[in-house]
Amino acid sequence: MKLGVSSYSLFQAMNAGHMNILEAIDWVAENGGEHIEIVPGLGFSFEEQPELEEKLISKAKSAGIEISNYAIGANFLTDTEDQYEAEIARVISEVDRVHRLGAKLMRHDVASRQDTSIRNFNQDLERIAAACQRIADHAREYGITTSLENHGYYVQASDRVQSVIHAVNRDNFKTTLDVGNFVCVDEDPLTAVNNNLPYASMVHIKDFYVRPAHRNPGEGWFKSAGGRYLRGAIAGQGDLDMVEIIRSIKSSGYDGFLSIEYEGMEECTKGTRIALHNVKRIWSEV
Repeated sequence: MKLGVSSYSLFQAMNAGHMNILEAIDWVAENGGEHIEIVPGLGFSFEEQPELEEKLISKAKSAGIEISNYAIGANFLTDTEDQYEAEIARVISEVDRVHRLGAKLMRHDVASRQDTSIRNFNQDLERIAAACQRIADHAREYGITTSLENHGYYVQASDRVQSVIHAVNRDNFKTTLDVGNFVCVDEDPLTAVNNNLPYASMVHIKDFYVRPAHRNPGEGWFKSAGGRYLRGAIAGQGDLDMVEIIRSIKSSGYDGFLSIEYEGMEECTKGTRIALHNVKRIWSEV
């Protein structure tokens, strides 16, 4: 197992100009991380700074950590066929960037809808899968595994994630498994993690505070699909049973990357640092 950090965790500092992505790499290494997951568009942009590719490669090498995963948004539910083809082409071009960065894992989103009904999902599944197949086939040429993450409400529950994976039917298409995101669709996180661990190419460690729908905690919270209130927490300090979740991951034999994804209200470097140390400690204890 290699424990590291998603650059998303440090977005607050990067967006405020307190840190750039190259400094984030040094920060992760200095705080005991073994890898960094790159999430463009949050604090930095390759389109605006194409020279960042070579700088990232050099910085990761000098810091002694790996670039583990590359995560981007995507939505294959478009209004026209031209838009559908353009979105696939865009994601394929990002696969090329992953190859240039030297990473072997990539997460791309697949779909988003206001109406997240199972009826819509079943109707959309074939179109979603066809796009993912084409991207995974291109990624295979580089030895890259692509994946979808359980987030965004529409393709978030563990069974929907599995439905996409089975429909795509490529051995290099899996899931970036976020242990916390299942609560956003009111699914028990421990059960859902166990459901999808066999399909995980990457694991995100995220924690949440959870409050019932009848008790509005005020500013800083958002609602799950079923109306419960959620707020990001430092891993190991929230309401998820992080000890049992990590025990399940470890006992499953998973030996890939674990990535801290922090999105709480505490200052991001503090929250990420504590989360990193908590998960490292819990892993050693279970």
